[in-house]
Amino acid sequence: MIEKKYLYSLTNDKLVEKIVDDENIHLNHMVLTKDSHLPEHYSNSNVYMVIINGVMSLQLNEQGTHKYAKGDIINIPFNTKMNVSNQAEEVLEFFVIKSPNPKNFKE
Repeated sequence: MIEKKYLYSLTNDKLVEKIVDDENIHLNHMVLTKDSHLPEHYSNSNVYMVIINGVMSLQLNEQGTHKYAKGDIINIPFNTKMNVSNQAEEVLEFFVIKSPNPKNFKE
């Protein structure tokens, strides 16, 4: 078999799960319920967020909060302060792709 299959959880409960962590990328699947958030942190690679459900509230560095909805793909540069939350009623679900994988990132 040439291909490799990965699975991710189908849930409406808060979740952060690692899907792929290889030499090429780091891929996480995340679900945030209303009024939940991720801890403030700095991006440790080039980050791409793919929104597949709901509305994300995203504050980067010192700028104001921006809203992103289902179908949006956001690119966040290395070493950017990030605050990610769900302030909407609908469950927020998204994938985070880091490329290169942070363990292989070179500035």
